[in-house]
Amino acid sequence: MEWIIKRFDQLTTLELYELLKVREEVFVMEQECLYHDLDSKDFNATHMFALEDNQMVCYLRVLDKGVSYDEVSIGRVLTKPAYRRKGYGEQIMARAIDYIENVMGEGKIRISAQAHLEKFYGDLGFEVVSDVYLEDGIEHYEMLYQSRNE
Repeated sequence: MEWIIKRFDQLTTLELYELLKVREEVFVMEQECLYHDLDSKDFNATHMFALEDNQMVCYLRVLDKGVSYDEVSIGRVLTKPAYRRKGYGEQIMARAIDYIENVMGEGKIRISAQAHLEKFYGDLGFEVVSDVYLEDGIEHYEMLYQSRNE
């Protein structure tokens, strides 16, 4: 397993193509959700993904403060269907939290989480801070992570 962390301008064209492809496969096709994935936020993000046998198996982006929220944010979290239930989601989220705390020096992370994933994010230390709301036709909660050092 190879873990990769890059800013937008560091991505190769192949890496960019693959991450956009896997995001489309999961969020548009699998979840049947029509939305603008190319939202220009990728330019102000750190992209994190894992490769196994040259296949992107999981992905997320860490958005800088002020892009989506006042705090740093994590979004587009996914694991390809064939690689689910193997702990990759927990691993990439733990790596993202570590990166945000220890490289970016930030102690708060705000996310927009699909409601059915409340326990997944809760087990990682995120707490629900909003009522349920619809985003792209899917129920979501705003959730906040606060470092123990905050």
